[in-house]
Amino acid sequence: MRLKQCHNFKDFRKLAQRRLPGPIFNYIDGAADDEVTYRNNTTSFEECDLIPSVLRGVESVDMSTTVMGQKLDLPVYCSPTALQRLFHHRGERAVAAAASKYGTMFGVSSLGTVSMEELRKTYSTPQVFQFYFHKDRGLNRAMLERAKEAGVEVLMLTVDSITGGNRERDLRTGFSIPFKLTLAGMLQFAIKPMWGINYVTHESFKLPQLDSHVDMSGGALSIGRYFTEMLDPSMNWDDVAEMAEFWDGQFCLKGIMSGDDAKRAADVGCTGVILSNHGGRQLDGSSTAFHQLTEVVDAAGDRLDVMMDGGVQRGTHVLKALSLGAKAVGLGRYYLFPLAAAGQPGVERALGQMRAEIERAMKLMGCTSLDQLTRGNLRFR
Repeated sequence: MRLKQCHNFKDFRKLAQRRLPGPIFNYIDGAADDEVTYRNNTTSFEECDLIPSVLRGVESVDMSTTVMGQKLDLPVYCSPTALQRLFHHRGERAVAAAASKYGTMFGVSSLGTVSMEELRKTYSTPQVFQFYFHKDRGLNRAMLERAKEAGVEVLMLTVDSITGGNRERDLRTGFSIPFKLTLAGMLQFAIKPMWGINYVTHESFKLPQLDSHVDMSGGALSIGRYFTEMLDPSMNWDDVAEMAEFWDGQFCLKGIMSGDDAKRAADVGCTGVILSNHGGRQLDGSSTAFHQLTEVVDAAGDRLDVMMDGGVQRGTHVLKALSLGAKAVGLGRYYLFPLAAAGQPGVERALGQMRAEIERAMKLMGCTSLDQLTRGNLRFR
């Protein structure tokens, strides 16, 4: 199977599985506990149907949107995700380049493997910095100051990860950062030699957003330990209000799932919320972002920008979310599997397919602009 034979999410996932060693593939592909929420994220879109309008004159359509003060050519963006250079040696550089080509936003994670400064300097497309709230308040302030100095447009605080989810696939494989090959794990890597060659022949793995604050020299630091030992479960609304005031710009909370929390976010100065269950990787059994969209939009959609992520695999999924009031939709695994499969060309192919699907679906729906998508376009079964 080659890149040109990838026509949808499942194809990219299959190609990534062929390229990546088992522990790394399962880190991307896995979720918490029984992975029920992970599966429901995608199937939730299947519980309602699109109702098209015809004879509307759709020779050209406008797919642009403005979210968090950023003008995007597409209503989708590349959500910040961790450890990207483990999946492909170009990591965030490949994703940022592809996002720039398609005129959309990309995110850089606290656990990112390329510095936010390098990416901001190299690519002009809007950039998000995602961070976690650490017990070390000095580290939190330093991260905000650093993002401000780098010229990052949007700050994104993840609020659903005050402790790590129970990702049993990672427990079985011993996945950790930085990745340390052990005798027990070498066989899994030996059968995927190209990954290992790329890993050892390119720049050493690092976490530039954290490297001056976290001692990575003492062996592997597991993902679970990072969440358990460094992040602060006492984080509360007063902390968010303080950060939003200090940032004094576009500030969104990722992991909001209720109308009440969305109203509270608006009260403390946030300009956006992202409905998300972390791709099913945190609280298994939680609701899906798509199911919660109507509640959150009705509660606070007139006071801040509402976005969502989780399980998005098709352009029609995006149109359904926009019809319920989302301003934009985040992509995660949707671009990570193409990244792992083929680097920048893979991400570009995936975003190109998403763009084509959105354009085609808008024409078939009889819509020439995104603001014509309303709840009247949907019927829930």
